[in-house]
Amino acid sequence: MYYKGVYHFFYQRNPDGATFGHEKMVWGHSVSKDLINWTHLNDAIEPSCVGDSKSCFSGSATILPGEKPLMLYTGIDGKGHQVQNLAMPNNLSDPYLREWEKHPQNPLMTAPSGVEENEFRDPSTAWQGKDGKWRVIIGAQKGDQGKAILYRSDDFVNWIVDPNPFYATDGTGVCECPEFFPVYINSTNGVDTTMENSSVRHVLKISYYRRHLDFYFIGKYASDSDQEKFIPDAKYTETYKDLRFDYGLYYASKSFFDYATNRRILWGWVEEHDSKQDSIDKGWAGLQV
Repeated sequence: MYYKGVYHFFYQRNPDGATFGHEKMVWGHSVSKDLINWTHLNDAIEPSCVGDSKSCFSGSATILPGEKPLMLYTGIDGKGHQVQNLAMPNNLSDPYLREWEKHPQNPLMTAPSGVEENEFRDPSTAWQGKDGKWRVIIGAQKGDQGKAILYRSDDFVNWIVDPNPFYATDGTGVCECPEFFPVYINSTNGVDTTMENSSVRHVLKISYYRRHLDFYFIGKYASDSDQEKFIPDAKYTETYKDLRFDYGLYYASKSFFDYATNRRILWGWVEEHDSKQDSIDKGWAGLQV
């Protein structure tokens, strides 16, 4: 996220060790002026409310009109269920956004019908439709079917689920860290997430948990149809024909539109360890690229 001349990078981390901590994941926070040299700040989001008492999982930032950044993120509640929460900066005049507060109505979204309660996570950056409503997609699973579930809201607090999946694939399991954004047809510049006209096409990125790889699809955003959804040019085949952002150990990527340079910038997680014990011995794990 780019805010008041500062790049912000938020990431999951375990404050108690070098391996994934199901009982206490937090959101780390680092800032930079050039995307190369980074300074670590205090953790931005920690377990503290009904909607995230057991952990704070992945999510995304959206900057609302008037330069108002908001975070939608997945929390693990006291029952071990995955729910969606909202966090806001305490001080919008602070370019480093060092303090965050949680919305008193958290959790704002719980698993809808047709979605498993422990496979409902990773809200995307939101975009605003032609009707003025905000939209967000969330990764989900029902049996072997992976889904991206669409929600709409007038105020970013009260969300209504679309009963039809925005995108679904059979036999893949949960769709983690979904991303949805437009790209210009005839330009290499990036474009704001909300843009929707004849000059752009849309990209859907899915991190398939069972394959632990990131795939993307180019296609049509059917926003004016009776069933709002994404229609890919090519379906997922589980073969070499599927498009990937990277062909190494690259997973759970997130992008943002950089208003300063008119670029879309993609961050991803690289697992560089050989084993869990290797990470424990080193005292750290994971690279961001």
